[in-house]
Amino acid sequence: MCGICGFTGSINNEQSILEAMMNRIIHRGPDGAGRYFDAGIAMGHRRLSIIDLSDAGKQPMINADGTLVCTFNGEIYNYKELKAQLIEKGYHFSSDCDTEVLLHGYTEWKEKMLDKLRGMFAFALWNTQTHELFMARDMFGIKPLYYAQINGQLVYASEIKSILEYPGYTREVNLEALEQYLSFEYSVLPETFFKGIFKLMPGHYLTWNAGKLSITRYFDPMLTPSKQPLAHDELVQRIDDTLQNSIRYHMVSDVEVASLLSSGVDSSYVATQFKGKRTYTVGFDYERYNEIPYAQKLAHTLGIQNTSKVISTDEYWSELSRIQYYMDEPLADASASALYFVDREAARDVKVILSGEGSDELFGGYNIYHEPFSLARYQALPQALRTCLAALAKRIPGHPKGKNFVIRGALPVEERFIGNANVFSDQQKTRVLKYRTKRRAQQLTKPFYDKVKHLADTEKMQYIDLNFWLVGDILLKADKMSMAHSLESRVPFLDREVFELARTLSLNEKIANGTTKACFREVAHRYLSAFQAQKKKLGFPVPIRVWLREDAYYNRIKREFQSDIAAQFFNTDELVRLLDDHKAEKFDYARHIWVVYMFLLWYKQYFVPGECCVSIEDELKRERGRAQSA
Repeated sequence: MCGICGFTGSINNEQSILEAMMNRIIHRGPDGAGRYFDAGIAMGHRRLSIIDLSDAGKQPMINADGTLVCTFNGEIYNYKELKAQLIEKGYHFSSDCDTEVLLHGYTEWKEKMLDKLRGMFAFALWNTQTHELFMARDMFGIKPLYYAQINGQLVYASEIKSILEYPGYTREVNLEALEQYLSFEYSVLPETFFKGIFKLMPGHYLTWNAGKLSITRYFDPMLTPSKQPLAHDELVQRIDDTLQNSIRYHMVSDVEVASLLSSGVDSSYVATQFKGKRTYTVGFDYERYNEIPYAQKLAHTLGIQNTSKVISTDEYWSELSRIQYYMDEPLADASASALYFVDREAARDVKVILSGEGSDELFGGYNIYHEPFSLARYQALPQALRTCLAALAKRIPGHPKGKNFVIRGALPVEERFIGNANVFSDQQKTRVLKYRTKRRAQQLTKPFYDKVKHLADTEKMQYIDLNFWLVGDILLKADKMSMAHSLESRVPFLDREVFELARTLSLNEKIANGTTKACFREVAHRYLSAFQAQKKKLGFPVPIRVWLREDAYYNRIKREFQSDIAAQFFNTDELVRLLDDHKAEKFDYARHIWVVYMFLLWYKQYFVPGECCVSIEDELKRERGRAQSA
């Protein structure tokens, strides 16, 4: 796990510029640094040593004849098998690291190599003969990669903050990113919150040659329910075998591997199978928001260690600005902060942790995936009647029971579901924003819905989450919060072989008997009690809605909502109204408030001089401290 950055072309002071870019992402790789300069390219690398800890694993790595240079962030879990194939074809290796497999693999297979990789990755390959830059991101988007075209050159990095060190870029907020964020609660566009800086999207590769940029999608997480499904018992066994195989691959490491542990079935299953010694959990001093007792009990049963931390309210709030800095773009998922704290605990002891992300998207685990079933009888009514009932329901003040059911039931899935979060409606955004573009959230999801018209509504929702929620929220926070502490987070559910099986599951193998992830829960039940296997996941829950009704935090946010910064983007009276209505318990506007508040904290970190809480000097000081302790 590492951090990469670089730029094409020639520029004055290129060495100091690259150094500044690398220093901004020291947290991604405090174990070493490498640089490569050639006519037309500068490439930087920060190393977190996981596989082949020797100097042979240093990057940038150059192949034997000097024609290819590679910088790589991630892990290729099947690198030994690929290495054996390449040796048979006559390639020679000077290290035992996966980076060298990328060099020889690209020479042999070009972009087709991507279809062979089992792992998480974002890498850059420079051809010294053709002066072509090739970059790729893994199939699910586990590892991030950003780029910008500045003064006719390509600048890239593992994190946006690194690109900001490149001269010639002028910071500007992308207002459409803000508008869509209010609905999705994360940055959803290919263009980031920084105007002109883009994400290389999951399952895509990029080529840059002679000033021309080309982007190609090589992987699409399409669901393909089998028309000849396996017998039930055989399927359950196949899922178990495939998951255990993935976990074994994700344990490949030359350093210790631990695991995060919440109260959910996903991390609990991983804990029963990963053969490690340590697990980590956090909670809050509220019974509803504390997973620690469950985690400790399961760890005791398994005979493994559990390190738990109760996050104090003051501690949580004091770290929010730092968290938004490390996130690069605003993210309003409150559990990201809990993840920050649990990763910090784990990083005190280990360099690698396993986590349960991806199971819900692959096996159908979100409660909202039940909705098409609960709406089925109501949606059998004529559309005209449902539309009329929905119009009447909207006129009823407040949120009486059944109102939301009637309104959502009048809409097709393509209109009512944009992903696991849908915070501000179009009408609410019109009231709260000073600036408004004309693209509805549904216009972003429509091209994806158009590709899955043949699937059932629940499967359409899965496909949307695989392309939106998974990468924009779940994997973003997993990567940024772990790497903030120089910790590698691995996600064994998001494995090529696991997906190839999960994509074939029929709907009733995912949603059955009133439960989600039906077949996977049967697998988990083999190793967990019935209660544990069926327990609803809290997912590092955070008591935001409780705090926002307490004077101290209400007043803190009110000051931000009435600030000059807020007034640049929002109708501040409308923001305060949301806050007041929530405090008075008229409505639950916790998510709406949090979405705006996280944006304001992020904005101060990146656009207000003197407000950034992490300087390059801080990063360098932390690196020196780590080196001394080692």
